[in-house]
Amino acid sequence: MHKFTPVSRRRFAFAAAVLCLGTSLPAFAAGKGFTVDKSDKGVTVKVDGQPFATYVIGDANKAYLFPVYGPTGKSMTRAFPMQKVEGEVTDHYHHRGICFGHQDINGFDSWMERGSISLLPDDKLTDKQKASLARMGSTKHVALKEVSADANRAVIVSENHYIGGDGKKSATEIRTITFRVEGDTRLIDWDQEFIATEGEVNFGDKKDAGLSIRVPTTMAVDSKKGGHIVTSTGIADKDAWSKRAPWVDYSGPVEGETLGVAMLNHPTSFRYPTSWHVRTYGLFTANCFGTLDKNDPNGPHTLKKGERLFLRHRFVFHKGDEKAGNIAAAFERYAKEKK
Repeated sequence: MHKFTPVSRRRFAFAAAVLCLGTSLPAFAAGKGFTVDKSDKGVTVKVDGQPFATYVIGDANKAYLFPVYGPTGKSMTRAFPMQKVEGEVTDHYHHRGICFGHQDINGFDSWMERGSISLLPDDKLTDKQKASLARMGSTKHVALKEVSADANRAVIVSENHYIGGDGKKSATEIRTITFRVEGDTRLIDWDQEFIATEGEVNFGDKKDAGLSIRVPTTMAVDSKKGGHIVTSTGIADKDAWSKRAPWVDYSGPVEGETLGVAMLNHPTSFRYPTSWHVRTYGLFTANCFGTLDKNDPNGPHTLKKGERLFLRHRFVFHKGDEKAGNIAAAFERYAKEKK
């Protein structure tokens, strides 16, 4: 008969425990990979147990991502108007984290919101403010079509309806947001499919339209703390506004570190390469609708009933500037992905 030593007893006990656990063994790695937590207010995404982003529903006239955390755990969007943080600028109430809006879809504005016009009660508004409110539309969240997570990614698929100030629906959007980690970067793919379900959909020629992120105040070029904008074609800072490019990067200091976010435009996206409504005060928008440069127009676009339009972008949150983040190579990989 075999004589068990104290060490062999411990080894035997461990082996027996493993056999008993069977398929439950992966529970030891419960903190690895992506998880999602869904509620009536939205979806929170975590990676390896740490917060990545929250998709907020019902808090404004559009759903948005806030907060969004970069690869070192620092928040990569301005907190206003969701939170008030000392030292942050508080302009442009409607610049919420990461969001999509358009100032003219069938004549109605989903870019601005009530707080952008005035926080006063309706009976205190001027005639001009009342007229702006009459044009106010919304991107109404209708349903979460998918919320899933595994070791490699998390996915949120939502259905949205574009509603005018008259209460009428003009279009349907299927929005797919995919969260991943690649090396030292965090990635968010924001893919949009617009469908003319009700009739013709007219996208107006507006400067204020598109997919946006409002970067932290300290990152903004105007803060004069080292913030920097650069396009894939090498155009920098204020000169980057209105230019077309496959990608643009915005980097600068965030809580003692140099961090950045690049926005990539996929070659299959409508009007690729997009024009960039990127500002030195911190707004960073891919806008393929507005004529930002009179010598390089975009212009209005109409979908006939049943037609579709696709917008496809990727956010890359990285350490350092665009060179440290190797954004040129990141775009080359992204451009080869089938969409």
